[in-house]
Amino acid sequence: MCSISFLILITVSISFFTSSLVFLSNDYSLFLEWEVVSLNSVSIVMTFLFDWMSLLFMSFVLLIASLVIYYSSEYMSGDVNINRFIMLVLMFVLSMMLLIISPNLVSILLGWDGLGLVSYCLVIYFQNVKSYNAGMLTALSNRIGDVAFLLAIAWMLNYGSWNYIFYLESMKNSVEMEIIGALIMLAAMTKSAQIPFSSWLPAAMAAPTPVSALVHSSTLVTAGVYLLIRFNILLSGSWLGDLLLLLSGLTMFMAGLGANFEFDLKKIIALSTLSQLGLMMSILSMGFYKLAFFHLLTHALFKALLFMCAGAIIHNMNNSQDIRLMGGLGVYMPLTSGCFNVANLALCGMPFLAGFYSKDLILEVVSLSYINKFSFFLYFFSTGLTVCYSFRLVYYSMTGELNCGSLNMLSDEGWIMLRGMSGLLIMSIVGGSMLSWLIFPTPYMICLPSYLKLLTLFVCVVGGVFGYLISNVSLFYFNKSLHNYLVSYFSGSMWFMPYISTYGIINYPLVLGMSVYKSFDQGWSEFLGGQNLYQELVKYSQYMIVMHNNNLKIYLLLFVLWIIFLFLFF
Repeated sequence: MCSISFLILITVSISFFTSSLVFLSNDYSLFLEWEVVSLNSVSIVMTFLFDWMSLLFMSFVLLIASLVIYYSSEYMSGDVNINRFIMLVLMFVLSMMLLIISPNLVSILLGWDGLGLVSYCLVIYFQNVKSYNAGMLTALSNRIGDVAFLLAIAWMLNYGSWNYIFYLESMKNSVEMEIIGALIMLAAMTKSAQIPFSSWLPAAMAAPTPVSALVHSSTLVTAGVYLLIRFNILLSGSWLGDLLLLLSGLTMFMAGLGANFEFDLKKIIALSTLSQLGLMMSILSMGFYKLAFFHLLTHALFKALLFMCAGAIIHNMNNSQDIRLMGGLGVYMPLTSGCFNVANLALCGMPFLAGFYSKDLILEVVSLSYINKFSFFLYFFSTGLTVCYSFRLVYYSMTGELNCGSLNMLSDEGWIMLRGMSGLLIMSIVGGSMLSWLIFPTPYMICLPSYLKLLTLFVCVVGGVFGYLISNVSLFYFNKSLHNYLVSYFSGSMWFMPYISTYGIINYPLVLGMSVYKSFDQGWSEFLGGQNLYQELVKYSQYMIVMHNNNLKIYLLLFVLWIIFLFLFF
């Protein structure tokens, strides 16, 4: 099943990619209407939009999905139900494709909810309490966005159809469109895990690693960004864009800070994804939707590779995810470590790797744009933090000696996994330059003073040095000492967001429920209601029993009293 799925997906991916090249070079879009049902004058029409953006995104989703399925054939080989796993992944890909090619809110909702449902099934795939909790947090966080989406569909009833693409340009200044834009933005923020809905993304790491590589790094979480790219007209020059810029900038900063205090390998990469999503959202909110899309594609390549390498390392470390137990992996697993380092450098924005072309361009456009100091600080400081946690990760996992048992099973012999990774390795190296030639045939003209031009490079170097220094043992203990404890606890727990979005939300309803239960159900309501009714019925039934048992005596007594009454008064 794995090999068939791999072949089909990779073939379709290549065909979509070539189609996107044709569409891009001819500036061509295809709008298909498929009449599903036609009954008298009522027709139900399904609409599809094929343009260079949707075709290119679909080809990347299918490429990553095919390589992840190929990788899973070895990674999940010990699983009895591997076919069920592959079916879930294919259902996920199908939902994603429906979302990408829909210019219609109702059909987008089908794909959107399909993503949510399959994502929940994949998060709880390893059936234990932690997975169930993570799955529930994921599903319930995303339900908020789904409700916003349903409300947006209801608001679209003000127009002639649900094909939003017809109305964006003409109606962008109307109040109804602003409300729809706000609801779509809320939906996108839940799906792309922006503040205050960030806590579900690291929790979703309870899923198998191939799922993390496909779903929680490159496709599902970017669905919100992709939706906002389609709705980008509503963001530029409105308060929605300003709000999104603030929240996504804070998300980027918070995730970068949190990753520097985390020791779980998959959670570090998840927080890194969150940081990059913040970057995409913030540049999108400034109106540069092509840049956001460009970074979305390059990020998908190296982040899927990073997760695959992490999966191979976890597999070899006997399912341990703690980076403190790793070390010297470059010696034991050279090929995997090479892929891991390439993906990490691409994430940092190392010149001429995939991440550099999109990240550097974004930061230079930000320097050139009209933007306040706070947002400017968030952009550049978060970039420094990205390099910082990447170097910290390399320091812990690749250098020094192995910190777990001396008897270990570390080897680079997982050839299927390595072949799956090598496909993404090539794309992580050449993907950025290839896409930049395709998406921006005419280069951006960016004219900056030398100190701003070199600021990105300077921030990256300083971040890398800090990443090394905070991992160094003597400084590390100072960093974790008690007088810094609250700061590190606050930063390392995503600004308490996981607690706020679980205990924080559930606390007050439970307290209210307890007082209602005590006062009403176990209190006056019970005393005057159920119990009181019961006591009264018991009393009446006892009275009736007495009457029933003594009816002859009562009859004779009444007869005697009647006679006495007659004698006395008549």
